[in-house]
Amino acid sequence: LTGGCFSEVNLARNTQEIREVQLRPHYLRDFKGASQATTLFGKTYDAPFGIAPVGLQGLMWPKACEILARAAKQHNVPFCLSTVGTASIETVSEITEGDFWFQLYHPTDNTLRDKLLEHAEVAGCNTLVLLADTPTFAYRPKEIRNGVSIPPQMTLRNILQMATHPRWALEQLMAGSPEFKTMKPYICSGLNMQHLGLFMDKTFSGRLTEDKIKVIRDKWKGNLVVKGIVNPDDADLALKLGVDGLIVSNHGGRQLDSGESTIKPLTELAKSYGDKVTLMMDGGIRSGADVASSLASGAKFTFLGRAPMFGACAMGDKGGNQALEILKRQVQQVMEQVGCEKVEDLPSHLIS
Repeated sequence: LTGGCFSEVNLARNTQEIREVQLRPHYLRDFKGASQATTLFGKTYDAPFGIAPVGLQGLMWPKACEILARAAKQHNVPFCLSTVGTASIETVSEITEGDFWFQLYHPTDNTLRDKLLEHAEVAGCNTLVLLADTPTFAYRPKEIRNGVSIPPQMTLRNILQMATHPRWALEQLMAGSPEFKTMKPYICSGLNMQHLGLFMDKTFSGRLTEDKIKVIRDKWKGNLVVKGIVNPDDADLALKLGVDGLIVSNHGGRQLDSGESTIKPLTELAKSYGDKVTLMMDGGIRSGADVASSLASGAKFTFLGRAPMFGACAMGDKGGNQALEILKRQVQQVMEQVGCEKVEDLPSHLIS
């Protein structure tokens, strides 16, 4: 959850450069109060942020995926389930009453792709997110050292760490071994989790192409979003293919250490595409102040992965709600401080 790739330069750059954004307050204007209500694809949410897709949540804290889905529903913000999340599409659909997003890792097999699309549609999902920023497996030294996998590797070091965290160990024992539950219906029965992990490695192709998007656009009748856009050429192509939204993202600084932060390409893309497509951002956002800075820089909406997960890992069932309450309170304070009544007016406070 805390790590990036290589030397974690871009992991730090993401948050650092968001916090270089400066806002200009207006203190002597009439002010009627701030509203965080934000309309996205025809639905009005209570805050301008949602919970980003995170893989392996149940390995970090048992049932974390379900905890965050419940928190998102309670706070009326979108929850996005990853293909490699540890709750099933049906479970998340039931928790959110069908109001969830699904992020697709594109399978190598088109039949499996179609099954996943049908699965999400039947469950009531209206927004499909295509992942573009993981064309290859990243080099992540911390995860290599820790033996991150499902199930976790039982090295002496990991066993000792588990023994010194009895609450996590007990909760995990009660919850059972975490699983890629979205994928379980599509594999042969009788495979253990180690075999399932190998199956996942062989099943998904990270490279998203024009042809792949075209086919999915024809099949998917709901909102279609591409996540991982940082290049104007990619943005232009995605728009030509008829996508409804773009998420500027660098996978949380976990793929390309020498890449740009997310706030830099967002600022540039907003100039050319801000009025043509729903432009969103994730990566590096840790607080409500970061949310406000991202919105002021041109994002219509934001997503956070690590911050809500930290809440779940720290406080279990209560952590998701606590994290979202804090984020809402922080966004509210920034808007009230600068004298901004509506989220869409935050760009007028940007010091360029």
